Order: sequence, then C-alpha cells, then structure tokens
Amino acid sequence: MFLDKARIMRSFAAASVTYDSVAGLQRSVGKELLHSIDATRLNGTLLDLGCGTGFLTGELLEYSNLETMIALDIAFPMLQTTQAKLTGKRDIIYVCADAELLPLAVQSIDSVFSNLALQWCRDLEAVFTGIKRALKPDGQLVFSTFGPQTLHELKSAWATVDNYNHVNAFYCETQLRQFLQQAGFKNSQIKSKLYTSRYDSVWTLMQELKNLGAHHVIAGRNKKITTKTAMQQMISAYEKQRIRDQIPATFEVIIVTARV
Repeated sequence: MFLDKARIMRSFAAASVTYDSVAGLQRSVGKELLHSIDATRLNGTLLDLGCGTGFLTGELLEYSNLETMIALDIAFPMLQTTQAKLTGKRDIIYVCADAELLPLAVQSIDSVFSNLALQWCRDLEAVFTGIKRALKPDGQLVFSTFGPQTLHELKSAWATVDNYNHVNAFYCETQLRQFLQQAGFKNSQIKSKLYTSRYDSVWTLMQELKNLGAHHVIAGRNKKITTKTAMQQMISAYEKQRIRDQIPATFEVIIVTARV
C-alpha cells in the first residue's frame, strides 16, 4: 500500500479543529476497543499511538491505573488539541512522531493502544516490529483499523468513471495476522465488524471525510484535477445506491489484540 506520508500529516494537521465534530464512528470504535480488554488491569506505561484529538487517551486515563501515558501523533496540531483537552492531567508525555519510526527505548512500554490510525501507515510490518521492540515482555498491543470493505460504495461509484484509485486500500485480516507474526507477536485475536453510516448526500460524506483528514492521501493517484463532469458521474452512480432518503457508506473495522 502506497501512501503519501507528508500529505497525511498535512491532512490531519488541518483537520485538528474539525475532527471532533464528525468523529462519531471513531469514538464508538474507541469504546469497543476499551471493552475488548480489562482496562482496569492496565498499569505501568501505556502508548496511545496515533492519539488524534485525545479521545482514547482521556478514556484510558479514566479507566486505568497508569504511571505514565504517552500520547503520540504524526500531526503536531492534533497533539496540541489533545494537550488542551487534558490540561491538568499528570504523567502524560506528548510525542510528535511517525508510527513507522517510533522514538522509544527498548522494552519501555507495557501496553500499546491505537484507534483507527494504523491504516495510514505504509509499512505495517515495520510498525509492528517497532512496537514489539518497545514493549516489555508479555506486553500487549490493542488496535483498530479499517478493513478492505470500507467505503466500497464510493469505490464502486468511482469505478464507473475511471480506473484510478480514488479510495484508500486497506489490509485484510489475513495480512494483518501475517504482519504480526513476522514481527514476532503471538496469540493474536482478530475480529471485524461492519458499520454503516448514512448521509443526505455524497457531498455530505465527502465533507465528513475531509473534516476527519481522511481524504486525498493516496500516493500515485490521478495527478489530474478531477473534473466537474467526472465528479458528477461518480455522484450519479453513487445515487443509485440510495436507500430511501439517504446514501449508505460502509466502514469495516478490524479490532486486534496481540501479545509479545
């Protein structure tokens, strides 16, 4: 999977102000992530990898007995938003860094959580290898990511217009399990769930993706400006999938727990 990392950083930096207003799915998945483990037994040092605006960071602080929380994100404005939300909270370290190049000492972390962030990484094997290096013996990794069925309605609509990739490709369960095994993780548990969001129009969906920072992040995509004609053709194709008064958008969410 080829992603433009610089573009990703700019997109999420720009979305730091609007992210929370449209991040309902991200909050729902974050809560499910917490419910997948006994958060009350968490202790020591925990890394929130790709913390965004700090929703999961705050939840983990409420439901665990941590010594240190590390909030890490590639976009500095996201970290600033998280810090502003958690003003007054002690023992939080804010780190602006790339998940593929973790600046963490060997065996310095007890647990790693990541909520809908790792799908923006180009080399997940490198990410998992870096996480394993930083985790202490018997440390745990818990994360959610998008699966290949995500936005399949939008993909199929664009497929009627041209052959370019207008929607990101996401790794499947088999690939994730393989990357984890290659990095040295064991006892991986993987489950997937489909969420369907509904919108009044295709434009509403596109605006939400923009406000989330989840747009225009494919390297090697069509270098030409999308014409109004092409956009209208895509919208017309998408409209054929309308159910009653709204259009559907599917998000496949994969939740993974793994131990060193």
